[in-house]
Amino acid sequence: MQPDRPIDYFEAAAYCIPTQQPESDGTLVWNTTTIIVVHIGSGETCGIGYTYGDESLVSLLMRKCKPILTGKNTDSIHSLLNSLHTTMRNLGSSGMTAMAIAAVDNALWDLRARLYDTPLVRLLGMAKARIASYGSGGFTSYTDEQLHRQLSVWAQSGFKFVKMKIGRDRKQDPKRVSLARKAVGDAVQVFVDANGAYTPKEACAIALMLDDNGVTWLEEPVYHADRSGLSFVRNHTPPSIKISAGEYGFNSNHFKDLLLSGSVDIMQADATRCGITGFLKAAALCEAFHIPISAHTAPSLHVHLCCAVQQSVHAEYFFDHVRIEQMLFEGAARAREGWLIPDLSVPGNGLQFKKQDAERFRCS
Repeated sequence: MQPDRPIDYFEAAAYCIPTQQPESDGTLVWNTTTIIVVHIGSGETCGIGYTYGDESLVSLLMRKCKPILTGKNTDSIHSLLNSLHTTMRNLGSSGMTAMAIAAVDNALWDLRARLYDTPLVRLLGMAKARIASYGSGGFTSYTDEQLHRQLSVWAQSGFKFVKMKIGRDRKQDPKRVSLARKAVGDAVQVFVDANGAYTPKEACAIALMLDDNGVTWLEEPVYHADRSGLSFVRNHTPPSIKISAGEYGFNSNHFKDLLLSGSVDIMQADATRCGITGFLKAAALCEAFHIPISAHTAPSLHVHLCCAVQQSVHAEYFFDHVRIEQMLFEGAARAREGWLIPDLSVPGNGLQFKKQDAERFRCS
């Protein structure tokens, strides 16, 4: 154990990774994914945190976060986070501000675990040895052949759940969902993500088609902040379909409001947006409401968190992030027959940054 160690190193950089082809979901089109990586160190030990966002976050991190953290105690995570929120109060409590703080939060917890020479999951309190994951991609920009190939490969490799995007072309949704069902067979659950593409009544109508195809998860059927709309959909869809939202939860109030309004059957949380601290708070709220929690994207970060949370049911094995994390980090999470298992042989989150490999993608 090495308590009372001051922070003497802070660095942030953005890396813009082109997608393999243009990708889209129900409401957005993109051809690049940007990861912002934060290193926070004390002596020879360095913690790694990251978020997915815009490269402009680097300026915010270096100008606002670095001065507050330098020289402070590595064990004072909650105090440091409070200082960051206070300093950036006038910038707002969500969006870019929250994502910058989340990257710092994630790096601080990793640093702390490394200083104590223990895996992050053990520092947080291990609840389970592994967490189920679901293969996630199925972009609306895929051809039928590409969709079939991606989902069938996941099913053949042991995944019990796969997720696809819907909502861009309402007329094509039934055909694509039927294709997904045929690709994975009856033993694999099909999830769909609309990314807020529908109105509440449209979502209820779509849910009937989804139920006919054995779909068991409908994510963000309406705009994520429309709690009454989410609640309406939840109360007017077949009980076999679970309504999920929460990936845009930047703070505890968002998760609390979703729970109080009865908007979700399964909560999502994303530590790249709310930080490890926020994820644990979301899980505690879910426990109080008897609602399960699922991790959104970033599997290399969430494997430790989900295994430290009794309420967790699965973690997203998102195609873009799996690809990027394996490109940029040694020790990146790899699903084994549909399961994610934290590496207990190394301290912290187990990641080592491939700086030389990443340099060609650096954009800030």
